[in-house]
Amino acid sequence: MTQPAESLLAKVRALLAKAEDPASTTAEAEAFTAKAAELMAKYGIERAMLADANADTDTPADRIITMDNPWAREKQGLVAGIVEALRGQAVLRDKGSLHRVHMFGYQSDLERAELLYTSLLLQMTQQLAHVEVPWGENARAYRRSWIIGFRYEVVRRIKAAEARAVAEASRPEAASSSGRSTELVLADRKAIIEQRVFAEFGKLKARRTTYRGSGFGDGQAAGRTANIGQTGLRGGRRAIGGDR
Repeated sequence: MTQPAESLLAKVRALLAKAEDPASTTAEAEAFTAKAAELMAKYGIERAMLADANADTDTPADRIITMDNPWAREKQGLVAGIVEALRGQAVLRDKGSLHRVHMFGYQSDLERAELLYTSLLLQMTQQLAHVEVPWGENARAYRRSWIIGFRYEVVRRIKAAEARAVAEASRPEAASSSGRSTELVLADRKAIIEQRVFAEFGKLKARRTTYRGSGFGDGQAAGRTANIGQTGLRGGRRAIGGDR
């Protein structure tokens, strides 16, 4: 691995450590996480382009994570969203009270996914502990909708950071030593992972996420960087996205 890639990952870890610090304000934590996502996206592209010239530096892999309660299924959704934002695939595997996520991707992308998940889970847990449930509302329903809102927003931000990094790396001079463009390299990697998952599981069905409670907007705000101003969604029973 190149020295610049190592340096980027070291900066990512430092930023996430600041975001996880209880002394950081919510705005500071969000800003640290946003910058970490930006650098992590650049790191992912560097590793992908390096592997295009030397395949042994980054190969397809898979890992299984087991989720603990409380909120095991919601944690599954967070992991799955992060993995898929990083061009991998996640299969949710439930058996009774056991909730697992089988992650597929290139080694560097799974490394990034686990690093992000560990940090975001800690940040989410810290913030959720201080959430005030509106008077008269079911506490569990509100907190669950808050978690789903948080997950929705952080995954959106990760996808946006990845898209920006790809756009910046898509200049003619950014082609790999093999002469292939960034878009083609990343598309091929994603296709290889999809083929691997299909070979093992066949066609996957999406799991539709529904919720009750008005916490989605507050959770979305908690997962948003300080310089992004979007109106959160609130109330009722809604469905968002699709987790596998």
